[in-house]
Amino acid sequence: MGWTVMPDFEGHDEAREQFTWELPESYNPAVDFLQKHDDPERVALEQAYPDGRREQYTFRELDALSDRFATGLAGLGVEAGDRVGVVVPQKPQNPVTHLANWKLGAVSVPLTVLFGTDALQYRLDDAGTNVAIIDPAVRDDIDAVRDACPALEHVVEIETDAPAGDVHAFEDVLAAPENTDIEPYESTPDTDTAILYTSGSTGPPKGVRHSHALWLGRAAAAYNFFDQGLGPDATVWTPADWAWGAALGGTLFATWHHGGTVVGYPASGFDPDEAFGLLSEFGVTRSFVPATALRMLMDVENPTATYDLDVETIAVGGESLTPEIVDWVAETFDSVTINEFYGQTELNLVVANNSNWFDTRPGSMGKLLPGYDLAILDPEAADRGVADPVPAGDLGEIALRPHDRSVFFDEYWNMPEKTAAKEVEGWFVTGDLARQDDDGYVWFKSRKDDVIITSGYRVGPTEVESAILEHPDVVQAGVIGVPDDTRGEIIKAYVETAADAPARETLRSEIESVVRDHLAEYEYPREIEFADALPQTTSGKIRRTELQEWHADGESS
Repeated sequence: MGWTVMPDFEGHDEAREQFTWELPESYNPAVDFLQKHDDPERVALEQAYPDGRREQYTFRELDALSDRFATGLAGLGVEAGDRVGVVVPQKPQNPVTHLANWKLGAVSVPLTVLFGTDALQYRLDDAGTNVAIIDPAVRDDIDAVRDACPALEHVVEIETDAPAGDVHAFEDVLAAPENTDIEPYESTPDTDTAILYTSGSTGPPKGVRHSHALWLGRAAAAYNFFDQGLGPDATVWTPADWAWGAALGGTLFATWHHGGTVVGYPASGFDPDEAFGLLSEFGVTRSFVPATALRMLMDVENPTATYDLDVETIAVGGESLTPEIVDWVAETFDSVTINEFYGQTELNLVVANNSNWFDTRPGSMGKLLPGYDLAILDPEAADRGVADPVPAGDLGEIALRPHDRSVFFDEYWNMPEKTAAKEVEGWFVTGDLARQDDDGYVWFKSRKDDVIITSGYRVGPTEVESAILEHPDVVQAGVIGVPDDTRGEIIKAYVETAADAPARETLRSEIESVVRDHLAEYEYPREIEFADALPQTTSGKIRRTELQEWHADGESS
């Protein structure tokens, strides 16, 4: 039994035994998401805006809009294989662009509007992006980096009639309906679909090249961590940015694959009362909510008395689900389940809870989903290229093997050595440490490397350190993640300054601003400590393990 119509397996063991991928020979996600449904007039997108505006888009209307935009992109010279950046929040132009790309055979590069100049420049340039579709919120940053991105021929700005300079208006690129004649690109599950960027602990961010099978893998996973509740009757919302894989593939496109309705809302930040209002207004039945946002929802007193809620399942990913959240959901709502899931940008969503199959164990990520194998390997042996499983219950590195290779990533873009290092004797290693108990539950412990997980975002400390070093009075910087009750972890920086640096409170504020300007809002250090000198290896690298010891001992300037 395969992915085409996801069966409602009664139990986890049955699903593991009977599920197979059975990917089709021909597959285009734009056709899958928009054209296969029995009722194309059903609402696919409920679009809300902070100013009170509301819009609806049916599957047929999104199909026509993406046809028109594909025609317009073709007029700009976009061809199969070209990379198109999408720097748009939760607005209709975001999925319309992705769908138009795939109708042309082009490759999407999803990017968040939270990125600053350095983050945008690196990714747009590294991917060789030919065209970028942007929100007005990032126009100044795009203007600042455009000359440093030689492949970037065209910029298209949404929500503007007459953009200044060498920029096209989105509405101008949309072709007139009578001029639209798009035959979707003849693609397969192995046709390139997107380059998604992930931060590592060392070196620059990695571009993860995926094929169209990515969306089928995400759709299968979402069907399960939403308790087999996706379908035409489902209404789904997430506060997570559609630039991220779990929101884009595991929520937006997974819902459309199964024929449900998505709610879009381009919030500038997370407001818990606003979130409850959206859940109530649109009758949301399934929601992916990062754990940080759930902890903020817990501050709303007696929400069920204020809001009329239809939520049945809350899915959580990106950071560990703590027992107090599970208890709050159980105490606050009637018949609402909360399911944690786990995956990687590279390796899909592969472990999850499913309350229809087994009891949730607070603190556990759940069990392995159908279609994959999992092993817990000795991390030191894995570093040597040897797949050596540890005894059941012992701590080790999560390693995964798909039953169909297509649902995992193809490569790290222009990084063949890192691509090769990801696979060890047929197993794909994750860099995440965990235990698996005798009942199959997986218990996450920590990252093997120095990646910081803050509010669900994965942040590479090297990138933050580089941004801090842009300040002329900073001599050296070391960045670590430290525990935080709300965000899971926050970013902490240890900084060595020049002798004539300004007062430290002034410098703290300036460093925060520098990082916000160069990277993303969530990547600035919320704690900054100053030191006369930072611990280094003999080769001059910062010893972050020792900085963790400093933090634990309360050492500061």
